[in-house]
Amino acid sequence: MDNQILIDYLPIAVLLGISVFFAVLLPTLSLTLGPKRPSKRNLAPYESGMTAIGEAQRRLPVKFYRIAVLFILFDVDIILLVPWAVTFRKLGYFGLVAMLIFMAVFILGDAWVWRKGVLEWE
Repeated sequence: MDNQILIDYLPIAVLLGISVFFAVLLPTLSLTLGPKRPSKRNLAPYESGMTAIGEAQRRLPVKFYRIAVLFILFDVDIILLVPWAVTFRKLGYFGLVAMLIFMAVFILGDAWVWRKGVLEWE
């Protein structure tokens, strides 16, 4: 019985092995076979044919990161709603109550974010 379970997972293990092999092989080949002629001109930043003014790295305001995290939270909420909607009838009242609690916590979090002014774009 246990051997059957291992045989069922064999294609996944093979696919994982192939992906790890290529994930290691391709960057290694690129580093070993790629051109290696660094010069001052090759290493200089280039954008639109203009000489770079100032540093290439500049600090972004924290509000961009806040919006990005909120976007991910909205995505997770939607991702969790889809399987629930598909199995809604099987879950019965327990599933309904669980999702209502989840949505209540999510809506309270959204209200808190809105009240804090994180969604304000200046």
